[in-house]
Amino acid sequence: MKKYFLTLGSLLIAAAASATNPLVQTCFTTDPAPMVHNDTLYVYTGHDENKADFFWMQEWRVYSTTDMVNWTDHGSPLAIEDFSWGDDRAWAPQCIERNGKFYFYVPLHSKLTGAMAIGVAVGDSPTGPFKDAIGKPLADGSWDYIDPTVFIDDDGQAYLYWGNPTIYYVKLNEDMISFDGEVQKLVPDAEGFGQGKEVPMEPGKEYKSSYTEGPWFYKRNGKYYMVYAAGGIPEHIAYSMSDSPTGPWKYMGIIMPQKDESNSFTIHSGITDYKGKSYFFYHNGQLPGGGGFGRSICVEPFEYNADGTIPTILPTKEGAPAIATFNPYGRVEAETMAWSEGVTTEPNAETGVYLADIHNGDYTKLANVNFMSGGPKTVGASVASALRGGQIEVRMDSLDGPVVATIDVPGTGGWENWQYIEAPAQIEVPGVHDIYFLFKGRKGPKLFNIDYWTFK
Repeated sequence: MKKYFLTLGSLLIAAAASATNPLVQTCFTTDPAPMVHNDTLYVYTGHDENKADFFWMQEWRVYSTTDMVNWTDHGSPLAIEDFSWGDDRAWAPQCIERNGKFYFYVPLHSKLTGAMAIGVAVGDSPTGPFKDAIGKPLADGSWDYIDPTVFIDDDGQAYLYWGNPTIYYVKLNEDMISFDGEVQKLVPDAEGFGQGKEVPMEPGKEYKSSYTEGPWFYKRNGKYYMVYAAGGIPEHIAYSMSDSPTGPWKYMGIIMPQKDESNSFTIHSGITDYKGKSYFFYHNGQLPGGGGFGRSICVEPFEYNADGTIPTILPTKEGAPAIATFNPYGRVEAETMAWSEGVTTEPNAETGVYLADIHNGDYTKLANVNFMSGGPKTVGASVASALRGGQIEVRMDSLDGPVVATIDVPGTGGWENWQYIEAPAQIEVPGVHDIYFLFKGRKGPKLFNIDYWTFK
């Protein structure tokens, strides 16, 4: 094995690798809803279809991380087809855990009323599978029954809010799939949710408040926060605070102003604390081919002001820095990555999610990978190709960095006919580095699929 020596400076630069927005490049993702469970941060999203001319959304997706830079794609654990009463518009979701079960609240179009409704699915794992918990809408109402947000207070009482441009809410029963009494209606006013003329929804027309849609409800240090899309079209993110979960609310101002470069006329947020740090999630339209109907989730770290208020948060391309190094040894799912170009992911009932649509010159990246002393002896991959295969160059720190190993991928007889191929490491890889998987082969055709990596 050849030895490859690095200066201390280059090691420090590699160790400081950070995330890049948008977080997911393999498809469009929308309306991020973060949830922390068992030391892992999960984000539940919607999914804009390619070349959409409206919010024609069919499924919800889940991603997870333990270091804020490398994200694992868990595919779609829930879709419109899982609700017998739904037929369209899989819009902004949120998931929450209670008593070992995971409750997934979603809006979708109801066959029963021809309007939007709120559904609830349940699963035994944060990544599903989920199934319709009650076989009917939890709340079947009107066109503005969208964007549910759920929270369990310290006393055990759960609350579900939703709505555009009115805010609806109910107190959920302990089973999280029912409620007693009537749906309550809160009409936002200027004192609670901002004066409409401050950021007019339409030129020359005043509104009672700036609240538009996409509420995100949570509690911190005894104060209740309602974060929401505001100002009409184009939207920005604002928030209100209260001493009670049902108000009265006080408008606190703008968190993320609208930026022309966002390339999206909507914005939707979620906030959570993870490993002692605070994170603000949102979406924009900055992926190639993106826009108002092709959106992508992003994240920014932030710190609350001393009085508990939220500072102005501006979008960046850097996003959140790494908060831990990545352990590469053992099986690493190929759909775990910090960045990618050209590839997509596909599901299989037996294999799970795998990396697909790989062409010459495409690549994926793992960030902040800690090889400790010496690095791997071998690098392997589970691959499949119905045609001629190709090569995987495993490179260190950049696309033109030193080659750690080269894996020759043969034709395996089918796109899901998996074969494990291993190659020896050509150099030592001490310490912390970014690792690039560069895919090569004949120009034009799809080359192969990848299920997982192994570094031994």
